[in-house]
Amino acid sequence: MDLKLGTVEAIPVRQVWNNEPLVFSPWLRDHLDELSAVLGMNLSDGNCEESTGSFSVDIVATDDDGNVVVIENQLERSDHDHLGKVLTYLASTDAKTAVWITPEPRHEHINAVNWLNESGLADFYLIKLEAICIGDSLPAPLFTRIVGPSEVTEKSGDVKRENREQREVLRRFWKALLDCADTKTDLLSNSEPTGTYYMSFRAKKRYLFYSFTVAMHRVKVEFLIDRRNDEGEFNEKVLSQLKQSKDQIESEFGESLEWCSWEQYMIRKIRKVYEDGGYLDEEKWPQIHETMIDAMIRLERTLSPYIARLDA
Repeated sequence: MDLKLGTVEAIPVRQVWNNEPLVFSPWLRDHLDELSAVLGMNLSDGNCEESTGSFSVDIVATDDDGNVVVIENQLERSDHDHLGKVLTYLASTDAKTAVWITPEPRHEHINAVNWLNESGLADFYLIKLEAICIGDSLPAPLFTRIVGPSEVTEKSGDVKRENREQREVLRRFWKALLDCADTKTDLLSNSEPTGTYYMSFRAKKRYLFYSFTVAMHRVKVEFLIDRRNDEGEFNEKVLSQLKQSKDQIESEFGESLEWCSWEQYMIRKIRKVYEDGGYLDEEKWPQIHETMIDAMIRLERTLSPYIARLDA
């Protein structure tokens, strides 16, 4: 059997999020589910650049018990300045948990965060941020927990095992979705299950994609406009043209849709979010997959004639 598999490739994080306060922090605020899955807690009510005295915390969120969680984001190698910020924000907000995100955690800072966890003053997490893709797919975030609370000398093998287990759940989720799709449509005939939070395929025009996204307890079916070499002018033009037929498109789709245009992001989206379950709700997977595939079939069928008439 000729088994065709994709290759995971790393992308510089600044190629995906070119600015920490203006791009990455707002993106993370809107995608706390991805971070929550790695932390093992549910984060909500995220706010960016929340003032604490003369400083601003990148993100302040709350956990399931209503406790404050401060998140410090860094798109470069970890440094002492950001470690100091984490400690300052903890003292200023009376938070119970601190999360420090960086694409390259130094060994010295891994030891420092381990030592802070031993103090028992708060729960400290050091999270590694990566961006990956498979072939021509859209970039996807990959969070890895390097240090967590009550860990003294966590071995790298333990971290890898935890990530393998999480990725295996996601692979099984997508494998089951593809098996279900095989009986309904050929839209996903060239797709392979991945260990990431999304799976996408190209539309019949350059820079246009369809995507499934899964979080812990919700899923999204999306149409993406993603050209990155003109500061988003193409993306906004395409979305504006489609939006002229918004009422007719939503009527043909059969449900209302979210038309997403953000000043801080170049990418534009038309999406439907379903809150009936995600990858942690395995007993609901058959129903979730039926909903996602049905929605994608309707979305692709509805948008195809409008995409064919685009003059962008």
